[in-house]
Amino acid sequence: MHQYELALVLDATIEDEARADILENIKALIERYEGQVTDIDEWGKRKLAYEIQKMPEGYYYFVQIDAPGTTPSELEQRLRIMDHVLRFLIVRKDEEEE
Repeated sequence: MHQYELALVLDATIEDEARADILENIKALIERYEGQVTDIDEWGKRKLAYEIQKMPEGYYYFVQIDAPGTTPSELEQRLRIMDHVLRFLIVRKDEEEE
């Protein structure tokens, strides 16, 4: 298992319940691909550096994940096609010693 961090920017125009549903769907995807969510850090609504899809703001989330090496690629495929996900980035936090 490796540690990953998922940085996520969601559409700021959707309701709180819809954002919560999107996060639950993402958690379910992570668990479906043998990962485990260890922490979710919500930063709230922030101004974007540049407009994305004509939106000046977005909701920022940082999700800590423990997962095998195949989970990030599977998760990226699903996040690309999800509605209301403006941007995402998955970064491996730990480094394997060789």
